[in-house]
Amino acid sequence: MRYFLYFVLMLLVGAAAGVGIAGFQGRMSRKPPIEVFPDMDRQLKLRPAQPDSFFPNGISSQLPPASTIARGEPLQTVNGPVYPFEDAPVNTGLVTGTTNFVETNPLPFTGKLLARGRERFDIYCAPCHGALGDGNGITKKLGVMPTVANLQDKRIVEMADGEIFSTVTHGKSTMGAYGPIMPVADRWAVIAYLRALQLSHLGSVDDLSPDERGNLKK
Repeated sequence: MRYFLYFVLMLLVGAAAGVGIAGFQGRMSRKPPIEVFPDMDRQLKLRPAQPDSFFPNGISSQLPPASTIARGEPLQTVNGPVYPFEDAPVNTGLVTGTTNFVETNPLPFTGKLLARGRERFDIYCAPCHGALGDGNGITKKLGVMPTVANLQDKRIVEMADGEIFSTVTHGKSTMGAYGPIMPVADRWAVIAYLRALQLSHLGSVDDLSPDERGNLKK
């Protein structure tokens, strides 16, 4: 019995000491909290362009070592190279400094871009919108998505390229966002191919020059 009382007494003293040191929950105090696990709240680091004796030249900011591979490559646009971190139309689909969508695709229109766009379109877009972009993909035929946008519709044909880029990036209605899984260049490539699809669907012989019409007859 005596040992039991000693144990209870020690337990009460320990509890009182713990409360006295840590305090009650919700109690206001100006003292810094006790950190059992600091979780890297404070860590050694170098401030940019500050004096530091660690490096021979005494500056914290250093040039990359020789043969270093860059973290990101610039995207070649019609207005020159653009890096992924820049606030530029190719990355946002918007005119810089505004909320207006860019009208035309900022990437150079080439056969390689169209080929890439067709490949990505067949993978990501055709299952819902169909190979022709007419909204008759396999998901509609199976009844998984009964309502799918017809990309040949006049409203979408007249839509700015930047607005289509925004829709592909962020999604709309039942369409999910493809920004996390499609690189910026691929999104613009898909838009270029979509424009080619629309032109092939809505175009007529009258759109061709006389020489082109002659070649068509041959």
